[in-house]
Amino acid sequence: MLSKATPAPIRTAALLAAGLVLLTACGGGSTTPSAGGGDKADGFPLTLKNCGRSVTVKAPPQRAVSVDQGSTEILLSLGLADRIAATATWSDPVMKGLEKANAGVERISDNRPSSEKVLDKEPDFLSASFASTLAKGGVAPREQFEKLGVPTYISPADCVGKDNSGGGDGARTEPLTMDSVYTEVRELAQVFGVPERGDALVEKLRARVAKATDGIDASNASLLYWFSDSKAPYLAGCCGAPGVITRELGAKNVFDDTHDEWPQISWETVADRNPDVLVIGDLSRTMQTAESAEKKIEFLESNPVTKTMDAVKNRRYVLLSGQAMNPTIRTVEGLERVAAGLRDFGLTG
Repeated sequence: MLSKATPAPIRTAALLAAGLVLLTACGGGSTTPSAGGGDKADGFPLTLKNCGRSVTVKAPPQRAVSVDQGSTEILLSLGLADRIAATATWSDPVMKGLEKANAGVERISDNRPSSEKVLDKEPDFLSASFASTLAKGGVAPREQFEKLGVPTYISPADCVGKDNSGGGDGARTEPLTMDSVYTEVRELAQVFGVPERGDALVEKLRARVAKATDGIDASNASLLYWFSDSKAPYLAGCCGAPGVITRELGAKNVFDDTHDEWPQISWETVADRNPDVLVIGDLSRTMQTAESAEKKIEFLESNPVTKTMDAVKNRRYVLLSGQAMNPTIRTVEGLERVAAGLRDFGLTG
C-alpha cells in the first residue's frame, strides 16, 4: 500500500551539483562488479533491464537516495548505510536489527518527498519500491531524473506481472513470488558493487521461509488482509505480497477473486465472506483513518457490521507492519507472523 503526497515541480539541470554520475548509453556490464567507487570500478558501467527500461550505472553509487522504506531496508540490510544520502516514505519503524544503521541516514520526508528535496541531496542513484513513486503524481517521473543524470531503479516486484496503468495500486496479471524480491536484492547488490552480500541475504531469506512453512497446512483457514482506512478499507487482492504469504501456508484469501493489489471493499461484503482470521496492518503513519492496529481493532469491535464476524468475536487477529504486507524483504516477516498466528489459533494441520 502506498503513501501519497503532492509532487513539486522538477528542478532544472542547473540545480544539480557537478558531482552527479551521468547515465551512459553503454552496453551490458559484468555481473561481478567490485565494491569500489570511481569510473574504473571493475564491472562498470553496469546495465540492467528494469521495469521495461535500460538502466546504466557508471560506478557504484556513493550518494543514493531511496524514496520508499522497502528499498531503504534492503540497502541497509546489505550494509550500505554509508552510501545512502537520504531516505523517505515510511509507514513503520525500521526493521529490527537495522536501527543503528538507519539512525545515521537522513530522512527527508515521512511521506513522498518533493523532487527538490531529493535533488538537494545531489544523488548519484535513486531507488524506489513502487512504480507510482517515480511517475507523474509521485516524486517525479523517472525520465526527469534520468535527463538530469540520475539513474533510477524500481522494485521488479511492482512491475513484473503487474499492470499499473489503471490507477490505484495496480492489478496483478500474474501472482507475485518471492523471486521478484530476491531479484531486487541481488540487482541492488550488483549496482553497489557488493554482489556477494546480495547472495548471502537471499539465502538467509530463503532459509526463513523454509523454516516458517515447515510442516504447516492451513488449508482449512481463510484470511483477510486489511492495510488501512476504516471508511473505505484497502484489503488485499489475490496476488500481491499477502498472496505470497497465503499460498506458502496453503490457506485461502477471502478476496482471492480480485487481482487488484489493494481494492477498496465495503464492510458488508467483508462480513458476508466472514474470514477465520484478520491480518491487520499496524502502521505508524497518520495519513488515513484507522492506521494503527489499535484503531483498527477498536473499529472492528464497535462497528455493528463487523463486530458479529467470527474472527472479531474470537479476536483472531494477526498484526503486521505495513512493510510486511508489501512486496519487500519483510514479506518474510509477514509469513512468519501469520504462520505463528494460525498455529496459536489451532488452524493448522
